[in-house]
Amino acid sequence: MPARWTLVPLALAQFICSFAGSNMNVMLNDMSRDLDTTVQGIQVSITLFLLVMAALMIPFGKLTVQLGRKTCFVLGLSVYGLGALLSALSPGLGVLILGNSILEGAGTALLIPPVYILVTLYWTGLADRVRAFGVVSAAGGIGAATGPLIGGWITAALSWRAAFLFQALVIVLILFLAMRLKDPLPKEPGRPFDVTGAVLSALGLIIFVLGILAADNNLLWSVGLMLIGAAVIVVFFRWVRRLERRGREPLLSTALFRNRVSNLALVTQNFQWLLLMGTSMLVASHLQVVRQYDAIETGVIFSAATLGILVSSLSASWLVRHFSQRALIISGFLVTGVGLLLLLLVGAVPGAWPFAPGLLAIGLGLGATLTPSVNIVQSAFPEETQGEISGLSRSVSNLGSSFGTAIVGTLLALTAVGPADGYLVAMIPLLAVALGGAVVAGFLPGRSKSPSNTGASA
Repeated sequence: MPARWTLVPLALAQFICSFAGSNMNVMLNDMSRDLDTTVQGIQVSITLFLLVMAALMIPFGKLTVQLGRKTCFVLGLSVYGLGALLSALSPGLGVLILGNSILEGAGTALLIPPVYILVTLYWTGLADRVRAFGVVSAAGGIGAATGPLIGGWITAALSWRAAFLFQALVIVLILFLAMRLKDPLPKEPGRPFDVTGAVLSALGLIIFVLGILAADNNLLWSVGLMLIGAAVIVVFFRWVRRLERRGREPLLSTALFRNRVSNLALVTQNFQWLLLMGTSMLVASHLQVVRQYDAIETGVIFSAATLGILVSSLSASWLVRHFSQRALIISGFLVTGVGLLLLLLVGAVPGAWPFAPGLLAIGLGLGATLTPSVNIVQSAFPEETQGEISGLSRSVSNLGSSFGTAIVGTLLALTAVGPADGYLVAMIPLLAVALGGAVVAGFLPGRSKSPSNTGASA
């Protein structure tokens, strides 16, 4: 087993990337005023950040084989840090999108797959791996949940630009810690890389999510973009099958989709992050735009979600020993659904603190689902495919984040004439996803098996 400090840079990396995805939610008014743009413009930059991550996660996950896990981790941190500095200095929305959406998004896509590959390779026993994934998942959930709190505090005390400088400082710390990491597997620089597949997969995902974002301007155009994106994704899979028939190595092996248990767990991962990021954007937008709370007031309310995620994620090792992973995921989605119902009921109640019980329930519910879902997926495949499955897993999760922010942002924009109604309308699909997650998790096996390098399902 590796030294305990080994987990620190990996968990910190997941924390700061998740933090970046949610901390801007409480800066909407400050940033839009300072950059002379609209709240919707800032929301679009947030969604694009998540989208770039999702689009590049698969090809960058594959690059870990050619370049090595540690090299990709360090390179990703460097790109991310550059993007954070550029965002802090941005004079307008365009430079912010370049720094935050593109560079930070690309850096995240490069550094996150190595995090999950290294955890899988460093910790081989079920209990040890669950404990390690529990720490990393907790760091990710806490990053997403404390993003509004820390971001709000920094914005109120200093400036929204200081929040990006905070990210850059954390990146420097992670880089220092990462220098001592060892790559468990040798790099394979001569291994072929499927450039065509990388372009097709990224292009398809980007066009599809842009179609969701376009719904508030032109519904016909939106449907057209989503159909084009879906068509490109179909072409991508046809290309993959063509390479496999010719005996060549594609970007993503179709064998990854033949594991029924892993497929179900991937769906639950997508739903988890859709709910976490969608709820964060919805509540933060409602409190700031409709109720006119400032960044720090909005961030404080989200401490309830942070507490919930912290408690349930760090209890993952104990929970897995006493309950099946399926039971944890099902109950987590149901508790999240209860939290969403509470948020729905307090939509018209004065004050911000009535939102706390619902956010606490959502934090507890989602925190309980994060670790089992990740462990099921990663443990279902042998070492030689960890780069591919890690890229696919993180892409699916970040695509869920993109869907959550895109759907909520679009519904709020479509109902801009009635903000209160927009809150209620945007909450409905989140409730449906929570229920759907419980249903999907019900098809997972009831008892976990010890992971092995032969593809056993966890």
